[in-house]
Amino acid sequence: MSAASKLTLATTLVGTIGIVTFVHWAQVSEKSAMHAGVIRDEENQRRKKAEQEERRIDFEMQRQLEEEYRKTQSVHDSTSG
Repeated sequence: MSAASKLTLATTLVGTIGIVTFVHWAQVSEKSAMHAGVIRDEENQRRKKAEQEERRIDFEMQRQLEEEYRKTQSVHDSTSG
């Protein structure tokens, strides 16, 4: 085998190994990024659900306060003459 063919074979092997390694690294990196996106989406959904629950509780408290105030206070329409 000539020196040129040995050099070509070695270069081809190194290039192939480099490409395979890079593609594998890229796939692992992409999978990790996608998983992080799923985790972030789940956290956002959990946070939104908690905020909705807080708003529902606040609304319920306001409704109860309004009922109590209507029982103890009379409300008149001040715009009619």
